[in-house]
Amino acid sequence: MARRPTSTSAAPADEDKPARSLGPLAMIWRLGANYPRQVTLALLALLTTSSATIAIPMRFKAIVDQAFGTGARVDDIAHAFEGLLAIVLVLGAATAVRFYCVSWLGERVVADLREKVQANLLRLPPSFFEANSPKEISSRMTSDTSLIEVVVGTTVSIALRNAITGIGGTIYLFFLAPRLTLELLVVIPLVIVPIATFGRRLKSASRTSQDRIADVGAKVAEVLGAMRVVQSFNQEAREAGRFAEVVEQTFAAARRRIAIRAVMTATVMVLVFGSITLLLWQGALGVARGTISGGTIAAFVVTAGLVAGAFGALTEVYGELLRGAGAASRLNELLNEKPAIAPPARPMALPAPPRGRIAFEKVTFRYPARPDLPAIMDFSLSVEPGETVAIVGPSGAGKSTVFQLAQRFYDPQAGTIKLDGVPLASADPAEIRNRMALVPQEAVLFAANARDNLRYGNWEASDEAIWEAARAANAEAFLRELPEGLDTFLGENGSRLSGGQRQRVAIARALLRQAPILLLDEATSALDAESERLVQDALDRLMASRTTLVIAHRLATVRQADRIVVMDGGRIVEDGTHEALSRAGGLYARLAALQFDDRAVAAQ
Repeated sequence: MARRPTSTSAAPADEDKPARSLGPLAMIWRLGANYPRQVTLALLALLTTSSATIAIPMRFKAIVDQAFGTGARVDDIAHAFEGLLAIVLVLGAATAVRFYCVSWLGERVVADLREKVQANLLRLPPSFFEANSPKEISSRMTSDTSLIEVVVGTTVSIALRNAITGIGGTIYLFFLAPRLTLELLVVIPLVIVPIATFGRRLKSASRTSQDRIADVGAKVAEVLGAMRVVQSFNQEAREAGRFAEVVEQTFAAARRRIAIRAVMTATVMVLVFGSITLLLWQGALGVARGTISGGTIAAFVVTAGLVAGAFGALTEVYGELLRGAGAASRLNELLNEKPAIAPPARPMALPAPPRGRIAFEKVTFRYPARPDLPAIMDFSLSVEPGETVAIVGPSGAGKSTVFQLAQRFYDPQAGTIKLDGVPLASADPAEIRNRMALVPQEAVLFAANARDNLRYGNWEASDEAIWEAARAANAEAFLRELPEGLDTFLGENGSRLSGGQRQRVAIARALLRQAPILLLDEATSALDAESERLVQDALDRLMASRTTLVIAHRLATVRQADRIVVMDGGRIVEDGTHEALSRAGGLYARLAALQFDDRAVAAQ
């Protein structure tokens, strides 16, 4: 099991947390190596831009010595500046190629990474997403991949360019003036260390400032979203005070950031321009003594600036690379997560045509998060083809666990579950689930049109089959009234439909599935009386000729079941028809008496 992602509240800090080494970036390199043409072009362009950058001060030397000297000819001046323009043109063209190639690689690598991670996530069982928040995983898929995109598309390129420029520039400086170069190598750390120190403090202050700004946005959204409650309880003044406190915290963070930046700016100016002044001073003395030329000094100063900037940038880039390595490490956890439930090497084929018989034989199961507490214990249940069996009992009795085991989202620690005589552990999970249709307590609809939501369980279904299923699910009337019919976008989680309409869409989707086994999980519990009646009528048609397992708290909805199984503490404590169980005077009779007596009182 992968390490659990951090909580949502801590996400921003963790997203910025760097790794301790660059090792995790090897995964990114492997993805980038799939595109050798773009990598080669990017490296060639990178070498060209670094070489052209170092060549510029070389031309400055020639320009100062040849074009500005006494008695310089027009042809010499033209030649000197033409050479500089040629270098600038090469630099511009190579920079464009480098930018395109590395940006393309960044986008392509991130696209491949997102696809690979999502493909692996789709293989993982629901239990993984119970222990790992989908919101946090979504944050990894967005913020972490965006950080990697910056690393691949910008940071690596900058790091290589500055490394080549710094090394090449240093070699050229030794060629120009060895003594001045040695002095420069002593000065560079004295300049870089304070700048890097201030840079880290400024980065931390900027991150804090951004967090405070995010707090302002979150506070505005929270209060405005609950404005009716705020005004109903006359809490306007209190909320204004809370907002003012957040704003003042934001101002305090910004003030600290501004102060650090002001001191850093002054320090950088003094150190950089002071260093340049000292170098020029030494160079002027050399020119006066006739040991070096004016062009050499000009080239030395420009190259020294390039070298100092390159090495200074490397310190910051290294921190960005470490952050990228941290992001790659977090994504690598998701990419390498192995599904607990996987098809066997040689899966046993389920019988064809399907019969719809499901049997639990002495099954015991404990959830991985609660290994000491059995969810179901010594559970045996056989459901014959076409039979409707209702599972009832108090909360925590193990009813939903039965469904999860039937769909093989988990494997039991003891006992066997069989579908049409084949043990589930010996069959392909995809084939098992293909023979089942689920109608959950709360219908899950996707941000898509009505057609795609209806045919989700049978993507090849024709419009004619879709309307037939909608008619059987009592959904045709409201679907016909949608502005664009089946092409109407239903909104996030079907927000443009009522609860009863969403549930009927879920039933139509299950009808289109044409599966021999139907799983109904509290399909009517959250509906009003009118919607419940329409949904129940649709369910009656859906259950016809199918093996059906029903979980229900409302016992009135399962009175007509062929059998009612009563669970308590993970075991079956009663099994029979509604009439038989009511006469037995056990747990079912007590639950039924409570519900039906309450309804009688409500009706009065």
